[in-house]
Amino acid sequence: MTTRIDARFAELKKQGRSAFVTFLMAGDPDPATSLAIVEALPKAGADIIEIGMPFTDPMADGPAIQAAGLRALKAGMTLAKTLAMVRAFRQGDNATPLVLMGYYNPIYIYGVDRFLVDAKSAGVDGLIIVDLPPEEDAELCLPAMKAGINFIRLATPTTDDKRLPAVLANTSGFVYYVSITGITGSASANTAAVGEAVARIKRHTRLPVCVGFGIRTAEAAREIAENSDGAVVGTALVDALAASLDAADHATVNTVGAVADLVASLAQGVRGAKQAAE
Repeated sequence: MTTRIDARFAELKKQGRSAFVTFLMAGDPDPATSLAIVEALPKAGADIIEIGMPFTDPMADGPAIQAAGLRALKAGMTLAKTLAMVRAFRQGDNATPLVLMGYYNPIYIYGVDRFLVDAKSAGVDGLIIVDLPPEEDAELCLPAMKAGINFIRLATPTTDDKRLPAVLANTSGFVYYVSITGITGSASANTAAVGEAVARIKRHTRLPVCVGFGIRTAEAAREIAENSDGAVVGTALVDALAASLDAADHATVNTVGAVADLVASLAQGVRGAKQAAE
């Protein structure tokens, strides 16, 4: 079957450009504002939206995204409410791919079978679960594929040619290449190294390869997009959101606009990439 993710990449390929993928934490700084921000993203230029599932121990995430998760949890966000947010988004947008990103623990507690039924019916297109290696595909990856949900795997600078086939075996939708070694928001991506890594991954798969971690500016997004099928930005957006909050970490009249404006700027960078490369 063709998912929204597959359809979106096919559409972008016809347009001759890379995807702009955004990440924000569900429920940050509160459920209502979070939904309003996500609803504003497609118009601002997001092609695919990753939504973080708040978790108390996000080991791959840097301070900014950790803080976003804690704000969301403090505001009462749960996995069930995250799925409800996806359902609410789908009432007004049935085309933009939505990917849930996070850790296995909340899904395990929720119940895998129940989660997949609820996620599919809500309108979730893909999952990125950073702490489930290929050796554990039977836990969630294979059931997700059976349910028609893409399971998107991470590859890193330390994923060598021997390991790569295992990482790619049951991956679908796209491959998420982590451009740095370390946590989110900790360094900037090296575009030359990214180009080489993407080319190496593409020797093993026909899937699109998107690159994330360390992209903070329109120029950086453009450079990454020239060397990949998509640029993923998360920490910079979370930082913009955090900077718009009041002293009590509550949303202000500027919060939605602060994120949407940065997305629009970054999207221009991505959209200029292929023209610059040609």
